[in-house]
Amino acid sequence: MRRLMSLAGIRVKKRKRYRVTTRSRHHYPVSPNMVARNFCAPGPDMVWAADISYVKTGEGWLYLAVVVDLYSRKVVGWAIARLMTVSLVKKALLMAIGRRKPGPGLIHHSDRGSQYACPEYRRLLSGFKMISSMSGKGDCLDNAVVERFFSTLKTEAEADDWKHMPALDVKGEIVDFIEVFYNSQRLHSYNGYCSPNDYERLTVGLKGVSVFP
Repeated sequence: MRRLMSLAGIRVKKRKRYRVTTRSRHHYPVSPNMVARNFCAPGPDMVWAADISYVKTGEGWLYLAVVVDLYSRKVVGWAIARLMTVSLVKKALLMAIGRRKPGPGLIHHSDRGSQYACPEYRRLLSGFKMISSMSGKGDCLDNAVVERFFSTLKTEAEADDWKHMPALDVKGEIVDFIEVFYNSQRLHSYNGYCSPNDYERLTVGLKGVSVFP
């Protein structure tokens, strides 16, 4: 295989090591882990998972916050900024709320980062009658679905090229990856090899309830 790849000018793209971005050293209260690595949701807008990652551009770092619906693995909200602040994660959540208009009782799962644990973000969750759930301390596997999305983004979107590009161009490529490719075209084994958008169209009834138990 190595010989054939060498002849074809193909090389293996290695995944980079996980880098901790969670600021968990704070005095804010921590929510119990209500997901407990059960990443299956019985219907849409019942369990959302949120997290932050980073990408390097030719003009410095960009931070990406996303909200993923565990029912279909669809990215329902996102925000991109140069600083990893509570404003970043709030924008991602507000986009998800505006698009999906979830009912009360939705479980919002995240890590223990200060952005998610601070009173400002908790008030937003409470205002929309969401239930906060948080991963164990320093355990990225407790939020594995979102971590997998970030890995997919950085591997399949040729993120290595972004470190030579203007930040605005990188932002545009991230948005295209999420909206044009990931949600609409990329096939997910979890969804029976349907894209998140197609999976929701195929499995969700007119009243927004899953047709599967």
